[in-house]
Amino acid sequence: MEAIPFIVLENCKDEILYYQRIFGGEVHILRKQGEAVFNADLHVGSMVLKFADVQAAKPDQQGDYVRVFLRIETDEAYRQIYGMLADEGTINTEVYEAPFNGLLAIVTDRNKVCWVLAHYR
Repeated sequence: MEAIPFIVLENCKDEILYYQRIFGGEVHILRKQGEAVFNADLHVGSMVLKFADVQAAKPDQQGDYVRVFLRIETDEAYRQIYGMLADEGTINTEVYEAPFNGLLAIVTDRNKVCWVLAHYR
């Protein structure tokens, strides 16, 4: 069994590039109609994030009460990702030393996706 985050966005074509700037990786366009991108995946190492445009997925509300837990391998990558998500988003919980000997923070990005960022030492 595998859980893969599925994120619905307005303007998937541009917003997937926003996430690629933050996380790196390779964009795979799965479904287009004209210039609009309806479905795409972002492959970062062994992780896959799935994206859909609101035109294709038709969510009830932006954000849909989903949090994505992201385990980040290095302190440097953690701080970079945290900073980039927070730059245009909202910090729900500042970075703090968690009881599991690592860092934890919660950030809601500009698309109202809530990220739980963890770095285990």
